[in-house]
Amino acid sequence: MRPAQLSKLIVGVLDQFKAVDIRVMDVRGMTTITDFMIIASGKSDRQVKALADKVIETAKERGIAPLGIEGQREGEWILVDLGDAVVHVMRPVVRQFYQLEKLWTRLDQRLSAS
Repeated sequence: MRPAQLSKLIVGVLDQFKAVDIRVMDVRGMTTITDFMIIASGKSDRQVKALADKVIETAKERGIAPLGIEGQREGEWILVDLGDAVVHVMRPVVRQFYQLEKLWTRLDQRLSAS
């Protein structure tokens, strides 16, 4: 599956299961660790866990084994590394605190200015 197709698949799963504020960032050219960062919010720890579980389940059904999963126990912020796409599912307060979108936007601006 191509990176863009994987990204669309993940967004579809997150949308289907009512994730909030889904954002896809194309980070090719900014990092070699992945092509797409997908950030979404869940309204509760339970929803964050359920969203991440559905992403993992769907990826496995397509033959894509996660390279890593972090934060499942706590449920505040779960990271699912699928290689070509890294998925961050967070509670809104955690997302606001870390501001990953802002971090990657600043990096993109710095690289573009170089």
